[in-house]
Amino acid sequence: MKNKILLSIMGLLLVGLGIMMSITDGKRVQIEQVRKEVSQVTKTQKNVTTQIDNLKTTYNTNDATAKSKLLEFAKAYYTYSSQSDYDKRFSKVSDILNLSSEQQNQLFDSGLDATGGSRIDNLGLTSQYQTATGYTSDLDNQTIESLAIVIVKTSGIAQKAINQTVLLHGWFDIKSQKLTSIKINQIQ
Repeated sequence: MKNKILLSIMGLLLVGLGIMMSITDGKRVQIEQVRKEVSQVTKTQKNVTTQIDNLKTTYNTNDATAKSKLLEFAKAYYTYSSQSDYDKRFSKVSDILNLSSEQQNQLFDSGLDATGGSRIDNLGLTSQYQTATGYTSDLDNQTIESLAIVIVKTSGIAQKAINQTVLLHGWFDIKSQKLTSIKINQIQ
């Protein structure tokens, strides 16, 4: 009888041990599966983080380029002391511009008066870029809107030198890396 009870207890212990081992193996499989999923999530998170960093870098680079191109335009556009300098303004910035013919003609007039004489030389007009502050905002995936508040020192024969404030409003195309439109407003 003792042997039967002992064998029954041993049998129950073996069955319990078998059940425990079965549960433990199941838990090991589940743990391994969770580890694989965590590893995949970590890899995906690293990829997403890298993509976000790349987008930030690309945007920040284009943002800075848009601002610098508008300021480069302002320096060339507002610096002249003779008709000859006035005529050379477009050639200094033509590689950063992709303007319509109409806008190009409006921005870069000849500087001549109605008689064909030099308005710049006859009036002794001079302009000197002083300083500027640039701002940008993203319009869409293709274009960055850029603003610059520019201070220009101007003078003429009948006018003492004064500082004028001008607002430049430019649109920068990310693909061509050029300014595609510029508007100029005097600030009084």
